[in-house]
Amino acid sequence: MSRIGKKAVAVPSGVTVTVEGQTVTVKGPKGQLAWTVADEIEVTHEGGEIRLAKRNDETRAQAMWGLSRTLVNNMVVGVTQGYEQTLELVGVGYRAAMKGQALSMQLGFSHDVDIPPPAGISFTVPKQTEIRISGIDKQMVGETAARIRRIRPPEPYKGKGVRYQGETVRRKEGKKK
Repeated sequence: MSRIGKKAVAVPSGVTVTVEGQTVTVKGPKGQLAWTVADEIEVTHEGGEIRLAKRNDETRAQAMWGLSRTLVNNMVVGVTQGYEQTLELVGVGYRAAMKGQALSMQLGFSHDVDIPPPAGISFTVPKQTEIRISGIDKQMVGETAARIRRIRPPEPYKGKGVRYQGETVRRKEGKKK
């Protein structure tokens, strides 16, 4: 029995939820998100909350129950509060700046790395060594942050690279003389 799947998703005031078949659409002050729930899950919207239930006792239905509830909750939180991920640039000469809507970074390559924002994602650079990625879709915010980090991941000897805020990098000892 899924402990997460049993919980109802509370719908705050100012958020409109429509359920058409297996498609759940959530509209709020920050935007609109839609997602199609798996066929094994039944979605009901009654009196300010969304409930999800399994249609049968198969293994896939059990697995999709908690996942579906979490994804619907992420949509509700996204359209009301939004999501934000912060990246830090560590290294001499590593810096970021905005070029219009695009993010331009100097990461020790012979060229600048320019990244246009995907749909629904915005970049801000409060400091030269800090990048904030924000949007209403939690998965897109995380995926965009991971793609930027993948360009120059932190290396274990000096710790240089792009890392998540608060991420600790295990350092290795260099050569001994």
